[in-house]
Amino acid sequence: MDRKAQFYKTYANLPLGARNEIIVVIDGEPLTWHSAKVEIDSDTDKVVEILDKLKQVGILK
Repeated sequence: MDRKAQFYKTYANLPLGARNEIIVVIDGEPLTWHSAKVEIDSDTDKVVEILDKLKQVGILK
């Protein structure tokens, strides 16, 4: 399973309230689950960095 698919699977299983929690900081900007999903959905320049950081902290495999 690729990292985007892992992210979407994890995101789908989160309680709604948890989606507003900060999960990663990119370029000094904190991102919540929701804002990370928006970045991934939009396929922005930050996607690779977001997914790499989530892998480093053990959220993604």
